[in-house]
Amino acid sequence: MSKEVIAVLLLALGGFLAGGVYSTWKTAKVLAVVLGVAALLAIGGAIAWLVS
Repeated sequence: MSKEVIAVLLLALGGFLAGGVYSTWKTAKVLAVVLGVAALLAIGGAIAWLVS
């Protein structure tokens, strides 16, 4: 797999998790925060992967 493919997959995962944050915010705030942290880690990992 090329470097860009992995970064795109991490960005897609981050977007998926961010959608989970949006959908769970009203009912389960703790879960939404956990999903938000995971989304930020995935997006940060994608950026770090592209930069390195």
